[in-house]
Amino acid sequence: MIDWFKRFSKRPVLTADLQARIRRSFEEAAGDEEHFPSTIDPRILHVRVLLETFGDLRGKRVLDAGCGKGRFGRVLVGEHPGARVHGMDIALAMLRHVAAPLHACAGSLTALPYRDGAFDFAYATESLEHAVEIEKAVAELCRVVKRGGKIVIIDKNKEHWGKLETPEWERWFGRAEMEGWLRRHCARVESRPISYWEDVDPDGMFLVWIAEK
Repeated sequence: MIDWFKRFSKRPVLTADLQARIRRSFEEAAGDEEHFPSTIDPRILHVRVLLETFGDLRGKRVLDAGCGKGRFGRVLVGEHPGARVHGMDIALAMLRHVAAPLHACAGSLTALPYRDGAFDFAYATESLEHAVEIEKAVAELCRVVKRGGKIVIIDKNKEHWGKLETPEWERWFGRAEMEGWLRRHCARVESRPISYWEDVDPDGMFLVWIAEK
């Protein structure tokens, strides 16, 4: 209980040293295909919610923020070949797996290397939990999406903290907490629990937030 309180009550700061440690961790993790795979089953609800929320992606610019090896982006362009999906990640070793037609870019979730309103849509799947300064990362995600564009965030629920082993910088967030951060920048926000498979009821571990700017 004390560790949980310390982790979520203090205001986190993303120092240069911590960012370097996070980058090294994911550089090393890129070689672990079992836990950081290059592909994902397109039937998983985490993928389907992106496709259903964004709709027709022909000619649209989409940002995968914290893309890892680009597995979600590959499904998007596979179903919508005209989509222009940009995968951004902190680890170069991860980005080596992000090949054309995806566009790869190195960067930080708290300082996205894109202009204001550069994208029609953006999403972050289990990446904001590593941003440390999560509120700042949310503001950046909203900044690079144009007015009327949509943002999807899928991540772990703070109420289930402690069920998985996590690195010392990782932070989960609550449903209302993320809704509040998104509402500072977006006109509409909704959220719900989500499972991996359509025939399995959500257990509360994962939440999905959908916002329209």
